[in-house]
Amino acid sequence: MAASQPLVFLVEDSQTLALLYQDYLRDEGYQLRHFAEGKPVLAALEHLLPQVVLLDLELPDISGMAILRHISEHHLPCTVVVVTAHGSVDIAVDAMRQGAFDFLTKPFDGKRLMATVRNAVRHQQLSYLVDTYREQYDRCVFGGFLGSSLPMQGVYRMLESAAASKATVFITGESGTGKEVCAETLHKLSPRHDKPLVVLNCAAIPRDLIESEIFGHIKGAFTGAVGDRVGAAERADGGTLFLDEICEMELDLQSKLLRFIQTGCFQRVGSSKQQQVDVRFVCATNRDPFAEVQAGRFREDLYYRLHVIPVVLPPLRERGEDVLQIARAFLRQFAAEEGKSFIGFSRECELILLDYAWPGNVRQLQNVIRNIVVLHEAELVQPAMLPSPLNQLIPQRQPEMGPVVSANGDSVTIRPMWLVEKEVIEQAIASCGGNIPQAANLLELSPSTIYRKRLAWSSAPGVSA
Repeated sequence: MAASQPLVFLVEDSQTLALLYQDYLRDEGYQLRHFAEGKPVLAALEHLLPQVVLLDLELPDISGMAILRHISEHHLPCTVVVVTAHGSVDIAVDAMRQGAFDFLTKPFDGKRLMATVRNAVRHQQLSYLVDTYREQYDRCVFGGFLGSSLPMQGVYRMLESAAASKATVFITGESGTGKEVCAETLHKLSPRHDKPLVVLNCAAIPRDLIESEIFGHIKGAFTGAVGDRVGAAERADGGTLFLDEICEMELDLQSKLLRFIQTGCFQRVGSSKQQQVDVRFVCATNRDPFAEVQAGRFREDLYYRLHVIPVVLPPLRERGEDVLQIARAFLRQFAAEEGKSFIGFSRECELILLDYAWPGNVRQLQNVIRNIVVLHEAELVQPAMLPSPLNQLIPQRQPEMGPVVSANGDSVTIRPMWLVEKEVIEQAIASCGGNIPQAANLLELSPSTIYRKRLAWSSAPGVSA
């Protein structure tokens, strides 16, 4: 896209007016291409994409409105300004509905034309930048995460920004939100990705062994120490040390950890030898760490040493239709593992999944879907297949469908086209690993169309994005 010389199609059957408009725009720095008829415009659009189309509606061969519909239906990234001597409110409204950016009624002066074309060029350039930004940042899959909700987009950008740094990352979030997945993603994106990621769950190790687990020990350091042991700190040298459930650590060990973080030096239990390592620290907790500091259970100096880059993982109930994206992914995975024929969820079942609060977050959702796949066999998951307490819920949202009696007396279910279209597009995006341009190519749509539709769905009342 040549921002310095935007391409403008001037579609005007009057040679006199075309020369006048060209004269008005001569010093504006546009590449102007004149068409006196409509069919050559359609042919040119097969291989050229102008930024702006100045479109007369009254043409000798076809209607200018047909060209506007062609641009709209083929989702061409052109900004259309309709020009006509037959201006009326009805024509203007119809043109705007078809996607026209502005409407000029003949006659008009050069200043009005120049201002309108400038606005149209700027609108097209901004649309291009927005589409580029969304293509880069609106992701459905990121590292080990799945979901395209706004809260998760913020998490993705935070991790992407923090990955290259050695600064300590402090992950907080409810149980089951994916704190270990977050640490793994951060490590894979970092320059340390070819070095070890060592995971240590501070809540799962007995308190009398956790110091040995972190720093290692030498033979005879305590009863049962029958040989030397390399600790997590040493194994993570050059890589990342992930301390999960950090707030479960005893206060006396917190002081040793603080010294290790400050200096990079430690001693194995029972040894007087200092060892130096290069470790990037990532820690996590499902508690409020500052509340733990105020309660005296977590050292304030350690808190400020660790709490450099905070990453807050949102609970599943705040992630909108990420619930369905994740549920479908689990369903495909477990159906393949178990040799079952499940391909999706009924709409009533989807509404229940969306309405449920998911106190156990993604981990609970994973267990629910595995339960369904192991115990049942069908193509679509029905509400009766859901384990307790989900099978006792009545969806609070109304299904976007309704029974209709056909002419022959049969009852058929008709679903709104926008809903069918939405499901097809979201499934295509998920199947392409979150790659919207690839999904758009397979669906024979433009990426900008998908972005606009997703934006419309997210802002529609009662619809989760």
